[in-house]
Amino acid sequence: MKWDDGAFEHLGCPVHGILVNMTDTTQKIALVTGASSGIGEASARALAADGWKVNVAARRVERLEKLAEEIGGVAHHLDVTSDDSVAALAEAVGPIDLLVNNAGGAKGLDSIRDAKLEDWQWMYDTNVLGTLRVTRAFMDFLSERDGLIINIGSVAGHIPYAGGAGYNAAKHGVAAMSRVLRLETHQQPLRVTEIDPGRVDTEEFSLVRFKGDAERARAVYEDVLNLSAGDIAEAVRWVASLPSHVNIDTMRVTPRDQV
Repeated sequence: MKWDDGAFEHLGCPVHGILVNMTDTTQKIALVTGASSGIGEASARALAADGWKVNVAARRVERLEKLAEEIGGVAHHLDVTSDDSVAALAEAVGPIDLLVNNAGGAKGLDSIRDAKLEDWQWMYDTNVLGTLRVTRAFMDFLSERDGLIINIGSVAGHIPYAGGAGYNAAKHGVAAMSRVLRLETHQQPLRVTEIDPGRVDTEEFSLVRFKGDAERARAVYEDVLNLSAGDIAEAVRWVASLPSHVNIDTMRVTPRDQV
């Protein structure tokens, strides 16, 4: 054992006199889905900075490979809407200590009267069933290692708004799944956390929602306060840093002017 004066410098201010066990070489392993941009990418970077070995997974492998090289992680192709893709990921990654279910998204702002069924199906399959597929694939691994599941939800999973019915329904589904999973596993060595971001300036999210309309995507974030992807990544990092007897059930993170 020795004292390391710089052990916590990555938190933003040096903390001196931290006792570090230099004989503990066990590196914890994380998997972050939807890691090619936005909250997923920022979370992977934050966890790697905290010493995690991070597996990053998404459809855009070329972005992942660059990220993995920068953080010392491993890149994997993943389509959360495909059973085969998820099964291949579980076989490739194996045991993990942390799963961050971040893959998801929204499409459209249509009213219920004008709703496009294909948009709703995509949102449900990606946000709800995608989270289910990946969670089921890794639950046994996580339980064996006193693991943690962090589901990235949304304030949309708790507060409906006009034009958001499809995304509201999907994120309400993620919220319900997170709570039921917590009920079903609270006596097992497994923790479940739901982090619900408010307005986060991740333009790619809005580009998907508005189907490539950059002007509408940008307008979402104008003349208001916005969170950054890094703000949510800090929440992920903090939850993941807690000891295994501590469970954060839900965390809502919003800009100051969003109520």
